[in-house]
Amino acid sequence: MDPSRPAPVLRLSGVSRVHGRGAAEVHALRRVDLTVHAGEFVAVMGPSGSGKSTLLTLAGGLDLPSDGQVLVEGVALGGLGRGRLADLRRRSVGYVFQDYNLIPALTAAENVALPRELDGVSGRTARREALAALDELGIGELADRFPDDMSGGQQQRVAIARALIGERRLVLADEPAGALDSATGDAVLAVLRARCDAGAAAMMVTHEASHAGWADRVVHLRDGAIASESTGRRSGGCRAAVHRPNHQGEVAR
Repeated sequence: MDPSRPAPVLRLSGVSRVHGRGAAEVHALRRVDLTVHAGEFVAVMGPSGSGKSTLLTLAGGLDLPSDGQVLVEGVALGGLGRGRLADLRRRSVGYVFQDYNLIPALTAAENVALPRELDGVSGRTARREALAALDELGIGELADRFPDDMSGGQQQRVAIARALIGERRLVLADEPAGALDSATGDAVLAVLRARCDAGAAAMMVTHEASHAGWADRVVHLRDGAIASESTGRRSGGCRAAVHRPNHQGEVAR
């Protein structure tokens, strides 16, 4: 590790996750080492069952590893009590869930503002920040609409706005453009890219090579382990045996 470089925002060290016991034991992750620095956008790819979503839930403290250590801004998540872990997740980590996890009884603006209100920010300030986040995703007109009155793609963008509000140092996204058409998906990925360029760290799970093309680095998982890594379109170059997205976001063969 370069001693002149700041400590990573996210570090996974020897992380394993085992579900079940005995004959039913499943190794979802196997001794994964991974770091994500401020300003870096990392895409995680791999076949179904390779451990992508497990990696994301562990990175966000939504689950704890069976072995190894997860650190966010130098804080070991396994050493925190439930309350402190919840505080760290709310203030430092923005999480985009694949199934959105919006609260049906709250409007779009209220869903987005909720994390800031829980931080003690005034309702007026939280709403102003929420409206700005919705505008950034191109859905400001949905502010007072309830989730049941939105399409899946609109709900997805509200969920992304909620993940980005405030000073989130780490953004974790599970297929953030999966429910969107290509133009809207590119617009959302451009927002995530801009957040990284402004100093946040982001890790995104995706099946789409064109989406991974927005990243600085692409990590390929297979059978719960990192099989290979490549530099993304933003950095240029690649390592052997891994296809690199070209400047149009398509996979160069």
